[in-house]
Amino acid sequence: MDFFKPLNVDSKTEKKEIKGETEKIECLILGSGPAGYTAAIYAARAGLTPVMYQGMEPGGQLTTTTEVENFPGYPQGVTGPVMMEDLKAQAERFGSDIRWGMATSADLSSRPYKVVIDEEKLIEAETIIIATGATAKYLGLESEEKFKGAGVSACATCDGFFYKGKTVAVVGGGDTAAEEATYLAGLAQKVYLIVRKPYLRASQAMQNRVMNTPNIEVLFEHQTKEIVGNSAVNGAILLKKPGEPDEQEVKINIDGFFVAIGHKPNSDIFTPWIETDEIGYIKTIKGSTKTNLPGVFACGDVQDPIYRQAITAAGTGCMAALDAERFLKE
Repeated sequence: MDFFKPLNVDSKTEKKEIKGETEKIECLILGSGPAGYTAAIYAARAGLTPVMYQGMEPGGQLTTTTEVENFPGYPQGVTGPVMMEDLKAQAERFGSDIRWGMATSADLSSRPYKVVIDEEKLIEAETIIIATGATAKYLGLESEEKFKGAGVSACATCDGFFYKGKTVAVVGGGDTAAEEATYLAGLAQKVYLIVRKPYLRASQAMQNRVMNTPNIEVLFEHQTKEIVGNSAVNGAILLKKPGEPDEQEVKINIDGFFVAIGHKPNSDIFTPWIETDEIGYIKTIKGSTKTNLPGVFACGDVQDPIYRQAITAAGTGCMAALDAERFLKE
């Protein structure tokens, strides 16, 4: 789910959206996943009196995850929602002002930067930490939504361990899907790679890895019709050669279903001013969280197309708060 609505840069729209109440603050944090909450902890301890707006999905993608076993400090594991509540409580303990609300437009043409919340409140901020994350793309199936957190996942690194010795399916034909499939093949007994086209779009090196992994079976020209199960996933119904005269319905028995068709960074609102790559991930200066705008920092999955882990997001959240503190001191 996107945190932000795309910006309409029409001047009349901007005037209409920013005519409400105005508040001036020193440090504004947008987004409330591991990156945002960690940034809030560090910024509050530094005396920046940060204000955070949680966005449309408070807690971020981890709120759709059941068990988290790879975040340091939780030796017995923890559920995603509980971990996010712990991070929120820690941020509030040090004085972070955490609020409901969604940024609906922005003007980053000059400092103080202007961000409109819920189309009615104008925030003027000396620094902004963008921690809006990235939204995993899903197939859009009703059954997919039903089994999220109960067998359906968009992160093999996060959830693959729970399928050790079991059978799983991965959907997608690009590098991400190939990487997820080969990663899961080291844990699961069998991996189905469901590919809509008669070929893989992944790089040749990744194709070779997939084809040379004995417990990966590639199902070319297959499309997922439905995910089935009771309290958790136990199978998927596929269409072989969908739309063709010889279309067939096929069922596979699986314990987990991984969607690997990409992510969309939640950066639309900022793209008129902030440099991004072709997909929309915010570019940061190497070794920092600095963007091309002074006083605007990006952390977490909105600027990380590679790792996309809670711990790496938290690490960049720390960096962003430290970068903001140093910027304000200078």
